[in-house]
Amino acid sequence: MFRRAFWFSAGAAAGVWATTKVNRKLKQLTPESLAAQAANKAVEAGHRLKDFALDVRDNMALREAELGEALGLRAPVDDGSRPAALEPGRPAARPVAAVDHRTNDEHAKTYSYKTYSHNRNEDH
Repeated sequence: MFRRAFWFSAGAAAGVWATTKVNRKLKQLTPESLAAQAANKAVEAGHRLKDFALDVRDNMALREAELGEALGLRAPVDDGSRPAALEPGRPAARPVAAVDHRTNDEHAKTYSYKTYSHNRNEDH
């Protein structure tokens, strides 16, 4: 008699445990739960990305300071002083613009698709 009662209660406990486990898993797989999990993971990824960006910014500033010391540009930008390369008496380097002095006909002949030998649409 005690043997049967033991196995009956063991079976009932196993059934309750299995049912609870399955119900928990089903709740995790509902669309609302999956959306919440995805949102939580996105927020965590955003925090990690923000931390990474802050680390990059800090290390970039540190490296710029090291390079400034190595190049002799120790003056900070905030105090109004300038490095020697940016002094007012010194001319600044300006980009040179390329000027095309050809007429429109010369320009059309040069850039026409028939003048290029590598054109694949050209009849051979």
